[in-house]
Amino acid sequence: MTVLFDDYVLNGKTLKNRAVVAPMTRARAPGNVPNDSTVRYYGQRSDAGLIVTEGTPISQQGTGFVDCPGIWNQSQIDAWSKVTAQVHDLGSLIFTQIWHVGRISHTSLQKDGASPVSSTDQQATNSSAFGYDADGKPSFVPASKPHRLTTEEVQNVIADFAQAAENAVAAGFDGVEIHGANGYLVEQFINGAVNDRQDQYGSETVENRVRFALEVVDACIKRIGVERVGIRLSPFGRLHDLGDFEGEEETFLHLAHELNDRGVVYVHIMDQASRGAPAMPDGFLEKFREAYKGTLILAGGMDLDKANQLLSEGTIDLAAFGAKYISNPDLVERYRHGWPIEEPDQSLYYGGDEHGYTDYLPYSSVTR
Repeated sequence: MTVLFDDYVLNGKTLKNRAVVAPMTRARAPGNVPNDSTVRYYGQRSDAGLIVTEGTPISQQGTGFVDCPGIWNQSQIDAWSKVTAQVHDLGSLIFTQIWHVGRISHTSLQKDGASPVSSTDQQATNSSAFGYDADGKPSFVPASKPHRLTTEEVQNVIADFAQAAENAVAAGFDGVEIHGANGYLVEQFINGAVNDRQDQYGSETVENRVRFALEVVDACIKRIGVERVGIRLSPFGRLHDLGDFEGEEETFLHLAHELNDRGVVYVHIMDQASRGAPAMPDGFLEKFREAYKGTLILAGGMDLDKANQLLSEGTIDLAAFGAKYISNPDLVERYRHGWPIEEPDQSLYYGGDEHGYTDYLPYSSVTR
């Protein structure tokens, strides 16, 4: 029976176990540049076979959080290279999640106070960005009304994704995970309730809804190779003002077939039921597994029992853990030995200093 502690070969590289550190925004990189704390944080969590970093914006335009480490300039590349070297020295693989938040941003984060961009000009009125308030202090602020990308401007964003992928390889990452989940830009095109375009990226057909996502995938593959390109999706997700739309299952299964045909290194599904969204329909994950034959990762409400069940059934290949890895840097060893699992302090998720970031200790240190 396959379990979490078994190794796994990911495109020719052996992972020491099937646990994945899921991407989690921490907003602790002043000036959007990783620092020594970033190196320490990811090194501490290298008991996982694979680490996927927090979302790394592909451009200033793509940012939606104060102090998120980016991947668009040389200083960021140089800083990330220290992180990847540390993780590799400790025997894990590391991908970075390349990210454009689209309309889930605020004018205070944009160059010269410009509007965020999206597939639409509809404002996400029930969503917030982590920007600067009226007093210039980091705070959750309402997402600003976006500018609808023109057809020509869409191409510029696709080019930014491809350049970010190239930058990631230069920084020593084993690959990139395109952020196509959680209501950010890629999903603002996929979701027919948000996408109200009339061009070839519009909402009227499945092919149009997924066109932007697939062109981003193709551009990254062309730049760094298919063996280094993965993507995260959140089928039936409702975060950040996403809505129901006709043909939703068909859309994601079409994506699954297209991603299978391209041979991407993995697909990472986020089940948002753990975040209060409706659960994926019964049987959907199995349908996706049938359409997509490559490495499949699942995140969302995962624990050891659920992970082992899905792994042993062959429904997934790798199990991703989010918040548990914030407060349990040695999560695999805690599971292996039956040690207690600590709960994170949610008030310390975003921003701040080492407290709630690198000061969670492995169980072996706590008990000394």
